[in-house]
Amino acid sequence: ILGSKSLKNFCIAWIMVCIALCVILPCQLLLRNQDQSTVIERSNNSLDMIEMSGFICGYISCVFYLGSRFPQLYKNFRRRSTEGTSYLLFALAMMGNCTYGLSLVLKMPASESFRALYFLHHLPWLIGSFGVLFLDIFVTVQFILYHPHKERQPGLVALEVEPLLVNEETA
Repeated sequence: ILGSKSLKNFCIAWIMVCIALCVILPCQLLLRNQDQSTVIERSNNSLDMIEMSGFICGYISCVFYLGSRFPQLYKNFRRRSTEGTSYLLFALAMMGNCTYGLSLVLKMPASESFRALYFLHHLPWLIGSFGVLFLDIFVTVQFILYHPHKERQPGLVALEVEPLLVNEETA
């Protein structure tokens, strides 16, 4: 699947979108700072172009971040093994996502009137951090379930590390 033309086209399109965002958003910030003196006070409930762009990027990031765990979960499930996968990577990611999500929750405003707006503005990052934490719990369960048993015969080797040509004579 990595060699498919549609995947390559998707990757190229995604890179172009990222480059465009990296150019457009800083330009908007510069223009916003220059026009600050002429802008009328905006409503607290409205989202301007930069905030909306950040919100959209947050949801796109959330989708990709959540999607990043499914290939590993599926590969582990299909092989019934977590061999070659670093549990420390997942454990540290779990701690990072837990503390990041908690920091967003603990920073919630004390005033009830601002809580809903705060929650709405931080929703993509809350879903991303706690959603990936939830998926990493499934990876942890896979590490427990697929842990190799001690009774394993010493001659057995996982198929992925077994050499393809053993004692073959060259013609």
